[in-house]
Amino acid sequence: MSSISNRIERLPVTPMLWKVLLLTGIGWLFDAMDQGMVSGVMAAIGKSWKLTPADLGLLGSASAVGMAIGAAVAGMVADKWGRRTVVTFTLVLYGVASALSGLATNFTMLLFFRFLTGLGLGGELPAASTLVSEFSPAKARGRMVVLLESFWAWGWIVAALIAYLLIPVYGWRIGFFLGGIPALYAAYLRRNIPESPRYLEQKGRFEEANEIVAKMEQQAGVSYKNIAVVNEPEEKKSSSTTIFDLWSPAYARRTFVLWILWLGINFGYYGFVLWTPTLLVGKGFSLVKGFEFTLIMSIAQLPGYYSAAYLIEKIGRKFVLVVYLAGTALSAYLYGQAASVTTVLIFGCLLYFFSLGAWGAVYAYTPEVYPTRVRGSGAGWAAAVGRIGAIAAPYIVGLVYQTKGKQGGFTYVFLMLTVVFALVAIVVALAGVETKGQTLDEINVV
Repeated sequence: MSSISNRIERLPVTPMLWKVLLLTGIGWLFDAMDQGMVSGVMAAIGKSWKLTPADLGLLGSASAVGMAIGAAVAGMVADKWGRRTVVTFTLVLYGVASALSGLATNFTMLLFFRFLTGLGLGGELPAASTLVSEFSPAKARGRMVVLLESFWAWGWIVAALIAYLLIPVYGWRIGFFLGGIPALYAAYLRRNIPESPRYLEQKGRFEEANEIVAKMEQQAGVSYKNIAVVNEPEEKKSSSTTIFDLWSPAYARRTFVLWILWLGINFGYYGFVLWTPTLLVGKGFSLVKGFEFTLIMSIAQLPGYYSAAYLIEKIGRKFVLVVYLAGTALSAYLYGQAASVTTVLIFGCLLYFFSLGAWGAVYAYTPEVYPTRVRGSGAGWAAAVGRIGAIAAPYIVGLVYQTKGKQGGFTYVFLMLTVVFALVAIVVALAGVETKGQTLDEINVV
């Protein structure tokens, strides 16, 4: 194990790690606000601009196209120029584009700005989870990344509040303004985030890596004397990553599982969250009531995240993923059969609980299966492939809903999502590898 990695593994959770978690988490919160806002906007703008369900599906898919491109490109950039650079620039891009979405004067313009928003959002998420993962010791790594993901729940709750309290009064534009402008301030705060010391070491920037880890050791009251700084082989420092590296015999199985996992969970998740208010309106509830139900269900995300954060270090990443994905599949089926206010709320809360707990485990698991040299690219490409599901889902759900009608379409949509979540759970159960308790160096052994 390298000296930097060994020293990080000896540390407890330090104030610097909490700082990295908080500053990346704030940006994560605004990203979630944006995605949550779209679900409210879809329901409101559909009436205002008289859009068809297929049009609304296209609106949901526009940012997902940008997210796919952003994730793939930003992952490779993060391996070349650093995680810190990516998480700062992408948040600025997201904030500007989200605010501009609120100024759109026609549907085409709105689609374009939503695409730019997706570029920033898609690029940030895998780079941010990689940064937190690389700052964390093995004993706390999974929990810290799931806690990072939990900021998504808070952002979604804020978005649901805005949709419930403000959009019916001030219109859909207010949602994009409130999501984009504060994100620029969060990007300003991120200038204080240090670069990943593991990344710096891998690039041969040993003095910078040593300075960061030494500060963490000082915070923890841990001394590390007689540090041996040995230059790494030049090919390790300058090597670049391609997609073919991820499909080499060493990583093919891991890449296959991650790509299926990301593809399926994106399709299932964006298949219901962006459509929930609109689908509830179709079942006969008012727009405000649909927003109210979405707010209540969004709160159920919090115990989903925090329970996953606890269990992931107790029973392992793979088991948590399988249990929460299976729970999501069952909840989706039951939600599709719901016929009363009570059952809509109960099964809807279970759906949000399990699906967001699964998301937390996905983000904890993904950076752990690749070595530092390809970690950003591996996480980025997995997220990019996943966005294919996020691109397809809103549009396919719109077509199914339009074809089957408002009542039958509701049931068919959630039956389709049930099958998707169940298949992903099976793939992870049969082919996934367990990474609990291993250091990032040990995980690299293949």
